[in-house]
Amino acid sequence: MTMIKIDHLTFTYPNGSEPVFEDVNIHFDNQWRLGIVGRNGKGKTTLLRLLAREYEYQGTIQGASHCEYYPFPISDPHQYTMDILITLCPTRESWEFSRELSALEVSDNVLWRSFDTLSKGEQSKVLLAALFLKEADCYLIDEPTNHLDARGRAVLCSYLQKKKGFLLVSHDRDLLDACVDHILALNRSSIQIIAGNFSTWKEHFDQQQNFEKKQNERLKKDMKRLTQASQRTAQWSDQIEANKIGAADKGFVGHRSAKMMKRSKSLEKRRQKAINEKAELLKDVQEPQELKIAPLNHRKKVLLQVDHVVMQYEGRQICQPLSFTLTQNDRILLSGQNGSGKSSLLKLIMGKEIEHTGLIQKPGDLRIAYVAQDTSHLQGSLQNYMKATGVEEPLFRTLLHKLDFPRHLSIPDLAKLSQGQKKKILIATSLSQKAHLYVWDEPLNDIDIYIRMQIEQLILAFSPPMLFVEHDQSFQKAIATQIVPVMKFPHR
Repeated sequence: MTMIKIDHLTFTYPNGSEPVFEDVNIHFDNQWRLGIVGRNGKGKTTLLRLLAREYEYQGTIQGASHCEYYPFPISDPHQYTMDILITLCPTRESWEFSRELSALEVSDNVLWRSFDTLSKGEQSKVLLAALFLKEADCYLIDEPTNHLDARGRAVLCSYLQKKKGFLLVSHDRDLLDACVDHILALNRSSIQIIAGNFSTWKEHFDQQQNFEKKQNERLKKDMKRLTQASQRTAQWSDQIEANKIGAADKGFVGHRSAKMMKRSKSLEKRRQKAINEKAELLKDVQEPQELKIAPLNHRKKVLLQVDHVVMQYEGRQICQPLSFTLTQNDRILLSGQNGSGKSSLLKLIMGKEIEHTGLIQKPGDLRIAYVAQDTSHLQGSLQNYMKATGVEEPLFRTLLHKLDFPRHLSIPDLAKLSQGQKKKILIATSLSQKAHLYVWDEPLNDIDIYIRMQIEQLILAFSPPMLFVEHDQSFQKAIATQIVPVMKFPHR
């Protein structure tokens, strides 16, 4: 076992205005299963890339001379998967490839298929197999659950439980609960390592939040008390000055009032210093921002009726017949494998022309707030986006801020934002719309754990009617009132 020591790490992106890390110290064992959590943009992926020596930095990193980073870039995805694995792991034998793929429930036949013909989930598993076939001081794993359905995540969880010596960046709370033995939390003003899994850290986080909330309330009371005292002192000084007019012994009164005035100014100076110190402390308090939503009540109880719908592609049946009813009291989860037609069904409900059979019924005046899985349509300025979507600008910007979107961030082109930031824009758009029904397609992709918990609290507080697809099992358990399985059609 070797300690990996990061000392006095400072790093700023070449075009960045603020450092991502400034004089940071982190020490951990290279045999730990270390999960990394933190808000979007707080440096999780950056830390992995620094350990992989992809960026220049100030400070020292010891004990990690060779780290392997997942996902690997694939220069030619048209190659056979076997050729790609041989390129990535030239010292390994074919039976070792088969062993790792078998542990990830991937058939050997993918080795003789072009890599680009594999599903996104299969590609992810192949690259994970390659990662652990490499020799490294530490394995760096960045968001491995992207593109994996519920079964794929369960398989990944079982696979990682048998490994050690990795850093895992993930927003999947169940994965972090099952696979890690330490948590590295990148907070706004501090970095902490806690022994245990996600639940251990969550308990610590909740305690810290309660403490900070009480601290916040106490600081606000102190500031109010100091401000009121300052105002009383100023009023008292004015009264002393007024009493000097017409006094019998103006010299005595003037001398006494001057001394008292000097004393009051000194007291006022100390109080103002205390107020400023309290204000600085308030800046570091991480008080959760409460989100609000304004669902509309529809005159009809049934908002959506899906009757024997079968999604099709080029005349080929994708899923088995699907039927369900959604009322104003329902939050329905569509659950199924990748490629079973869940997203296509949501697009069909939104009015897009999708090949299908069966019937979908909804009121003609039903207003739907939609979060798409795909963010590639986001481009151009934020101002033009707000005009195109018709959102109420003050509310929309407030929601973005509460979703931890930086107010100072200049956004000349939405296409240049991170995937997490793009997803926050879509979520804020949906929340700012007054709707009868909220249709969300994998809304939590690339969204950090803090925001996930925040959105859960919002939905549980306001109980909007929802139809959604999401692979985060913690979110599923907390939000869904009904689960509708979407079954793939068994092609031979």
